[in-house]
Amino acid sequence: MTISGCAARSYMPELSADEINHNLTRHALLPREERWRRLGQRPAIAWLTGLSGAGKSSIANAVDRALTQSGRHTMVVDGDNLRLGLNRDLGFSAADRAENIRRAAEAARLMAEAGIVVIVSLISPFREERAAARQIAGDIPFFEAFIDTPLRICEERDPKGLYSRARAGLIPDFTGISAPYEPPEKPDLVVRTEGCTAEQSAAPLASEMMRVSAPELACIDATGTHGLDGIIPPSAA
Repeated sequence: MTISGCAARSYMPELSADEINHNLTRHALLPREERWRRLGQRPAIAWLTGLSGAGKSSIANAVDRALTQSGRHTMVVDGDNLRLGLNRDLGFSAADRAENIRRAAEAARLMAEAGIVVIVSLISPFREERAAARQIAGDIPFFEAFIDTPLRICEERDPKGLYSRARAGLIPDFTGISAPYEPPEKPDLVVRTEGCTAEQSAAPLASEMMRVSAPELACIDATGTHGLDGIIPPSAA
């Protein structure tokens, strides 16, 4: 008897995650340092965290523009854009929020492996999730930037009208109102936005990203244990 493709799948035993991973092999690819030399830059990941309305997206875009105008190859990974595409199957439960961060970090790591300076803009409210993102980055320099905008300012801005809806009970589990936000205890950079333009707030982070992605650093092979090419990432400092 011939079994159709759909029916055939129903007879396949389900495998655990460990069993699936045991059957996978990581393939050797072109050394990433060769890609970096071709691009003429060293990759890095900037992870912007803060409340909704803190200015993360505006600052990420300002950093992106500054680096691009200076000749760097960059990409912004924006939380809203992710949820409209790669992460559109995720909700806002604790498990889904954690998976949202994991996917964002994995995507950022892949881009960085290709030599890109990646700027991630996500609320990422919990320290444990942000620590997991740093761990996924591995030996790629990872900079946690806390966009330190007070809640009252975020509510005054409220560009999407989310805070007023959350206060009215129309949005459950809203970070800062009905769900917690854990500020970084030791961020690599604190960015304040009150009384500043996006460009002014972005300047220190743009300067740091320019430094760690300097072209001369892309010409040295990765041999160090505390970061590559002689750079010590903030996590190892």
